[in-house]
Amino acid sequence: MSGPYALAAAARYPERIAAAVSFYGTWLVNDAQESPHLNLAKIRGEVHIACAEHDELAPLPMVEELKILFQRAGTAGEIELYPGVHHGFAFPERWCYDKPAAERHWERLIALYRKKLG
Repeated sequence: MSGPYALAAAARYPERIAAAVSFYGTWLVNDAQESPHLNLAKIRGEVHIACAEHDELAPLPMVEELKILFQRAGTAGEIELYPGVHHGFAFPERWCYDKPAAERHWERLIALYRKKLG
């Protein structure tokens, strides 16, 4: 749920947000007037979007479309697909917890924040 909010904040306050991260964000491409994909070009900070391979809230066709839109917008950063995992893979209490993917998730988040925030 927070992925769309992180991207919306980065687009709305580009002079204040140097880094934004979305892990298994939901419906990053949708028909809403404020869909995150519509504002990618406004983001000046670096973005990392990580998607689970198995995710009904961010299905693979949406992820592929998002990759194209991300590149077309010239947004700095990357979209990363976590193979073999499900939405919510980083929560230890969930059935779908995947320790290697969760550890990578934290490594990517901390590395981006260190790079952009010091």
